[in-house]
Amino acid sequence: MDRMDDDGGAGPGPVADETGLRALFGPASELARLKQLDHLDKHCRNFIAHSPFLVIGTTRPGQGTDVSPRGDAPGFVQVLDDRTLAIPDRPGNNRLDTMSNLTHAPEVGLIFFIPGIDETLRVNGMASLTRDPALLAKAAVNGKLPTLCIKVAVREAFLHCGKALKRSRLWSQDYRVEPKSFPSLGRMIVEQVKPKDVTIEEAERRVADGYKNRLY
Repeated sequence: MDRMDDDGGAGPGPVADETGLRALFGPASELARLKQLDHLDKHCRNFIAHSPFLVIGTTRPGQGTDVSPRGDAPGFVQVLDDRTLAIPDRPGNNRLDTMSNLTHAPEVGLIFFIPGIDETLRVNGMASLTRDPALLAKAAVNGKLPTLCIKVAVREAFLHCGKALKRSRLWSQDYRVEPKSFPSLGRMIVEQVKPKDVTIEEAERRVADGYKNRLY
């Protein structure tokens, strides 16, 4: 029978509460506890300046959590001051999952990546959507302005060790998949949803056109 041990430790079944969870692990190291900052120091700012890719997590009450990628040339995320950053929105599929969530709940979590670096940077805070002309102008690419920016008031920031990326060998060639050997996005979506009026070839053409002509 699944149970929690009388001493609060986890039995053989599900771990049902934080007491049982922490009983399975040792305490966090002093550095792990102290590394959490309430602002973006010079190392956080330098990390963001070199990062071309991040993942953003948002939540809508009653509908769950969403995680979405964002990417552009290094420095695309503007650090406005030690407690504020701005992420430009680029053309996508107009589902607007992330931004719709933010209109309901402003909490946001970010993880920044730098190719070749195994460590990551985690930033949590409160987000808002802005059309500040100065921010949009600074985020323009090829003369095209983003429709808006996600402005984040930083609550906490800390560097995360590289064990996950080392285990996954993310920046090495070990697990690299050649695109030609993997189903295309157009094929996968058509085979998943089976639309009546869109063939695999048409879906692949639309994806290719978007990649070529609608990145900005």
